[in-house]
Parts: sequence; structure tokens; C-alpha cells
Amino acid sequence: MTAIDMHEADDTAEVPARIALTADVDPRARIGPNSLIWHLAQVREYAQLGSGCVIGRGAYIGPAVIVGRNCKVQNYALIYEPALLEDGVFVGPGAVFTNDSYPRAVSVDGTRKTNDDWQAVGVTVRTGASIGARAVCVAPITIGRWALVAAGAVVTKNVPDYAVMVGVPARRTGWVGRSGHPLRLEDDGVYVCPETGDRYHESEGVLSAL
Repeated sequence: MTAIDMHEADDTAEVPARIALTADVDPRARIGPNSLIWHLAQVREYAQLGSGCVIGRGAYIGPAVIVGRNCKVQNYALIYEPALLEDGVFVGPGAVFTNDSYPRAVSVDGTRKTNDDWQAVGVTVRTGASIGARAVCVAPITIGRWALVAAGAVVTKNVPDYAVMVGVPARRTGWVGRSGHPLRLEDDGVYVCPETGDRYHESEGVLSAL
């Protein structure tokens, strides 16, 4: 991987990752081909990015964070370790993934805490899910496949596959298909995607593709 002019690219063939001159990518990180890392982004040691990822301006990818293929982490999003993003995940601008259940700067005796004084917990985002701008995902939680977390939501509990999560704290307000469009409930109790025609069935709060 090399730092180059980001406007030189040819996206039609597999090429080494393209990294802005002002980005800070640790040499111990693993960056997949066809990935783009933009200005002022930071990718920490032992982080892994799959092929075709886009890391926006000022975004932060913590140590040993794993990001799958074709993910987009938008400007100034903060992905703290030990987060796991599966393939095709979208993280909007300014979103935050936390990693400390009981955050404190100091111990009870007033001494500054170190990395040995706490246990990091992570956010897992399953395939195809989208996290809206300035949403906060409070670890430890799992965001289900193709779920949609609205902008500004604060997610404190696990999110089912295909769920639409809105508010503070976030609650499910509907279902969304793989295309990102809200599903429409038909008379036979089946949910249909108006964009693709894909059909889904809900049972006991779980949505499954038919």
C-alpha cells in the first residue's frame, strides 16, 4: 500500500489500496486492494480492512478492528476496538462505536487508568447493515444483517436483522429490505420490498427472507 494522489485511480481493475498523503495508516495494519483511505483518516496497528473499503476524511479505525469487504466508513466516524464490521457495512459521518461499559479516566484512588485497568467490549455489525450519521452504538451489542440505524440514534441493545432503529434510546419502528427501502406489509401478512419485490415473513419479532 502506498500514499498517492487520490485522483489517479482506476476502479475497474484490482489495484493496491490508495491512501491519501495526509492519512495516518500504521504499517502493521492490513489494507485490502481497491480500498481508499482519505485525508486525515487514521488506521491503527493490526486493523484489517477487506478489499474495496472506503475510509472517509478524519475517520478513526482502532487497533485490531476488523472491517470486511466493500464497507464505507464516512467522515469522522470513530470505530473503537474490538469492533467487527462484516461485508458491505455503511457507517455514516460522525457515528461512534464505544468500547467501555464503565468509562472512567481514573481509578477510585485517583490514579490514571491504563489499558490494563479495563476490559474493552466491542460492537459487531453484520453484513449489509447501515449506521446513520452521528448515531452512537454502545458496546457490547450486535447490529443484525441489513438493519438500518437512523441518524442520531443511540443503540443500547442488540438489533434484529432488517430492523429500522430510531430514537434515544433506539427502538424498532419498522423493517427494511436489503435495498434499504422500508418494507410494505401485504394483506397476507408478508412484507414486500417495493424496490426489489423481495418477500419477508415476520414471526415473534424476527424477520426472515422467503
